[in-house]
Amino acid sequence: QVQLVESGGGLVQAGGSLRLSCAASGNIFHDNNMGWYRQAPGKERELVSTIRVGGTTNYAESVKGRFTISRDNAKNTVYLQMNSLKPEDAAVYYCTLANYMDGYVKAVHWGQGTQVTVSS
Repeated sequence: QVQLVESGGGLVQAGGSLRLSCAASGNIFHDNNMGWYRQAPGKERELVSTIRVGGTTNYAESVKGRFTISRDNAKNTVYLQMNSLKPEDAAVYYCTLANYMDGYVKAVHWGQGTQVTVSS
């Protein structure tokens, strides 16, 4: 089993910044992908950004140039630096970790979520 503990959410004014952190523990494979999804009220959960253990990143178009994902493999921790926040970025942000084996996803784990609120 994998445990994901998120922190860093909160209330910020539009144009401001927040940094989310997610620490993973438990059965973490050598090859894995960590990242963030978000879900706003009445909307489906959507990808924000992911980063593979080797450093390959992926971003939603809506956050490119504003959000930066990074990770500390020694600490099994992923970070999301969110700058120039917009009201439409408000959502519950979920940390995720996907364990890979032989190039295929074996299991996906989710955190409990952290609320990000952006006031206009």
